[in-house]
Amino acid sequence: MAGRPTHTPTAFPPSPPTPTATIVRLWLSPAVPRALRQAIAAIFQMPDSSAMLVSQVEAADVSLEPDSESPSAVWVYALVAPFPTVEDGMTLEELQQAWIHGGPILLADETMEALRARLGDPGTEAVRIVEGSALLETAWGARPSLAIVPFEEIEPRWKVQTVDGLSPIRQDFVPSSYALTVTFGLRGPEAAVSALRRVLAQGAGPDGLLTNRDPDRLTTVVMSGVTALARATAWRMEVRGVDYPGLLIGDWLRWADLTHTSNEVSFSEDCPPPDPQQTSLRFCSQPRNLALLEQAGIDVIELTGNHILDWGEQAFLDTLGLYQAHGLAYFGGGVDLEEAYRPFVFVHNGNRLAFLGCNAAGPEVAWASDSRPGGARCDAERIASAVSALRAEGYLPIFTFQWAESYRPSPLPDQVAGFRAAVEAGAVIVSGSQAHRPQGFEFYEGALIHYGLGNLFFDQMWSEATRQELIDRHVFYEGRHISTEILTAYLEDFSQPRPMTADERAALLADMFAASGW
Repeated sequence: MAGRPTHTPTAFPPSPPTPTATIVRLWLSPAVPRALRQAIAAIFQMPDSSAMLVSQVEAADVSLEPDSESPSAVWVYALVAPFPTVEDGMTLEELQQAWIHGGPILLADETMEALRARLGDPGTEAVRIVEGSALLETAWGARPSLAIVPFEEIEPRWKVQTVDGLSPIRQDFVPSSYALTVTFGLRGPEAAVSALRRVLAQGAGPDGLLTNRDPDRLTTVVMSGVTALARATAWRMEVRGVDYPGLLIGDWLRWADLTHTSNEVSFSEDCPPPDPQQTSLRFCSQPRNLALLEQAGIDVIELTGNHILDWGEQAFLDTLGLYQAHGLAYFGGGVDLEEAYRPFVFVHNGNRLAFLGCNAAGPEVAWASDSRPGGARCDAERIASAVSALRAEGYLPIFTFQWAESYRPSPLPDQVAGFRAAVEAGAVIVSGSQAHRPQGFEFYEGALIHYGLGNLFFDQMWSEATRQELIDRHVFYEGRHISTEILTAYLEDFSQPRPMTADERAALLADMFAASGW
């Protein structure tokens, strides 16, 4: 047939077998933190991995060591103290002096080795090696005390201290500007290092680096106390402007992914002009005052307050409509009992949060029913069921109470029982919204209880205690509550909280920790 070759085809030799991929052997410096070791081990266990860990540096092709020149991992550490610590931080110079001459700073051996690269060799008596879970208990037992832990080991019983004003639990944190950020780099022949970088990239972030602090996994929630835009507070807003109460602490409230307050007063067009000398306890607020909440960055309104129906059911329903129109969420109350018990859920950066609240104090007229609007009446069985169900669905429940008012820093006995019951059901934070003065704290079964925050925007100038305010900034990371910062304010001019001075803050924190039994 035309076109068919008439010669015998040349026989080519068979292709050589594909060479087995070279395995790069990695040795980890004793300074490499436990979580980074585990992350690397997990990467190496992936299918087709061409790397393995070795225990002896002599057997390694590449080593991972503290190195700022060519980092493959960025690890953030935190200076911490037990939660009931008044001091908020120190300068880098003070930390360096403590590292050499102070003492002791408690930390794990691997943390000490990692920080040599940033702080130098520690003084003989300046550090104390404490491993594992014993570190927290040792620090609490040795108060006042300081410790340094990797970011992933921060938990609520630690108070994160600033270093030169910087804190890794804050949103504006920049790791490269922070004294306790350690970078780890690969050392070895260029070809082996390049191969290992490709392997490690499978578990790295968008920047190609392994890290223990990814800002896209962090969520901050600010919780504040009583807001009542009535009486003298509303009067000052009439005179000085609707934004006046929030001018000095507004950044605290806006600097969060979600900000809460318990607004106890409904808005109504029929509300009369505010009277700073008002003696009745029947409150309302003009709808224009809602602008303060928006300008202050409030995102979610708690409706457990005992004054929410002071101006009648229609005013309350109109207020719910205003919240919806302005994009403000609410919980703890609603058009009927079903809505009052409906949780507000907030999913942010992978953190699933659920807010619920109830009114234990009454009055009965403020409670919702199947056919009447109002707040959610506290029902222990229903609370337990709702909280446990949310926890089972992967949410972190935050429960708030309107308990009986008490002008003492320590909680009432029945208050303790009620708040603890919410924890037993699965709440990770329980917060008291009834208090017109700050109350103490408790850690119970791993959860944080704050029995009372005090006022936020309300006119109670009649005592030192009612002028003192606490605002809690809760921090969540990778689906767990890791830290709470306590912000402190002092009420001026019947309406405007200001940040406390250092002396005022220290005195209030000392009082609160004493009231907590610490």
